[in-house]
Amino acid sequence: MKVLILDRTDPICAETLRSFSGIEVEEKPGLSPEQLLLEVPGYEAIVVRSATKVTAEVIAAAKRLKVIGRAGAGVDNIDVQEATERGILVMNTPGGNANAVAELAIGMMLSLARRLTATVEGMKAGRWEKKSYKGRELGGKTLGLVGIGQVGARVARKALVLDMKVLAYDPFVSPEKAKEIGTDLCGLDELYRESDYISLHLPKNEQTAGMINREAFAKMKSGVFLINCARGGIVVESDLLQALEEGRVAGVGIDVYEKEPPEDWSLVNHPGVVSTPHIGATTEEAQIVVAEMVARQIGQYLSEGKVIHSVNHPLR
Repeated sequence: MKVLILDRTDPICAETLRSFSGIEVEEKPGLSPEQLLLEVPGYEAIVVRSATKVTAEVIAAAKRLKVIGRAGAGVDNIDVQEATERGILVMNTPGGNANAVAELAIGMMLSLARRLTATVEGMKAGRWEKKSYKGRELGGKTLGLVGIGQVGARVARKALVLDMKVLAYDPFVSPEKAKEIGTDLCGLDELYRESDYISLHLPKNEQTAGMINREAFAKMKSGVFLINCARGGIVVESDLLQALEEGRVAGVGIDVYEKEPPEDWSLVNHPGVVSTPHIGATTEEAQIVVAEMVARQIGQYLSEGKVIHSVNHPLR
């Protein structure tokens, strides 16, 4: 059986796949959509990160495809419904890059609090403006986490070490589990009202798309800082830009966007924004973990029929 790796992954991915008897591996990152349609028919499995879009058209062309592996948690670049209807398993690697994303979220909070971007740029330009960059401390502030799954829970624990109070909204987590993490569960409106910093850690789906919008910003504490290292499209970017310009939102840390790369750079270019190009999972450690995880999952499925971390239940 043949496996096609479509995005750049750590070499351990191909090495691990080849350790399974009867599995052949080819690596062809960077294919155009047209090239991808011509390439996929000959494979039983494909591996992607976030760059390749596995559309309904791609899935229809992949006549032999049995499994799609995502080296990461989010699967919004895969048409899961189409895969399900065609009997194709979709797997991801939850938790594999959680610490990397959590550290970026905390780093963005620190950067915003101490105005590091502007300060560093001033120094590099030869300006000694010590009195111009009065910062803030995270200690004693309230952090509101929207979602306390794999990533959110890690952010909570790191924030507690920084002496922050942590509130959380997550309808899928029990109060007992939240207490174990170190957070207090509350309603979304209360979280908006009480939080000095809000960090998003939830998937993008029909329920969450566009949920952080004009109405949500109107409920937030004036001068709030917002962090989004989760998924683009959860935040309505035009509404966020307006909230920044009005001063309701004091600063933003953003790693994910409605369109990647952005078509409109107005938000990125705003002086109150710390922005990165979707690098939350891009650490050496995380990429090794997710590459090996997805390879073992695919290898075990193709050789033993064992299903690990499936996000769907194929209909065939």
